[in-house]
Amino acid sequence: MNKKLAFKRILLKISGENFGSEKGGLDFNKIGQIASIIQKIRKDTCVEMAIVVGAGNLFRGRYIENTPVDHVVADQIGMLGTVMNALALQEEIERLGNNTRVMSAIPIHTFCELFIRRRTIRHIEKGRIVILAGGTGNPYFTTDSAAALRATELKCDVLLKAANVDGVYEKDPEKYPDAKKIDFIDYQSALEKGINVMDNTAFALCQGKHMPIIIFQFSLENIKKILRGEKVGTFVGDKPL
Repeated sequence: MNKKLAFKRILLKISGENFGSEKGGLDFNKIGQIASIIQKIRKDTCVEMAIVVGAGNLFRGRYIENTPVDHVVADQIGMLGTVMNALALQEEIERLGNNTRVMSAIPIHTFCELFIRRRTIRHIEKGRIVILAGGTGNPYFTTDSAAALRATELKCDVLLKAANVDGVYEKDPEKYPDAKKIDFIDYQSALEKGINVMDNTAFALCQGKHMPIIIFQFSLENIKKILRGEKVGTFVGDKPL
């Protein structure tokens, strides 16, 4: 383990949109690019890593709007979607030579292992990249909440929330060119402002366990900067980094 790292064990949350094209589905070119970044980070830093994946490329809540589909069933479909993304990411990462394990909150024994906290920590300690699927295993909780939960359970040093923008802004930067990026915000302010890059349940869970969050634009260089302790994106915590 590189002792110079600012964070030795990280939880990386990657949204499902990063796994698909604009039309949805699985885009293995994009998944391969994600895998390449993860492989290079692991090779260059030896950081211990767990990854939580979303499923927005395969299923979203808006698909059931104005339909009689039960919300619980819709969430279960979404959980299965995260397993699909996790298996696709595992395939691409292992093709590059890294050992991985997919751990699911819902039992699918023929495809992946069931999430057991101690076993998952042991995989991480052995240098395996752990990909966490199935959300929390319960309806009504997002994969952001799952990321917050797993980060605390697995004793991670930080939760890295990969986004399509380089942090949190005071207002929508696409609508307002003069919008200023927020470098630091405490948990309570994030909850009160209703920052929509993560849900309030995730923020509240991290606040209760003092789990720092960095919201950043997903790239190899940005993750390397974070691991070196440089300021990237927006830091959410008790006090500035």
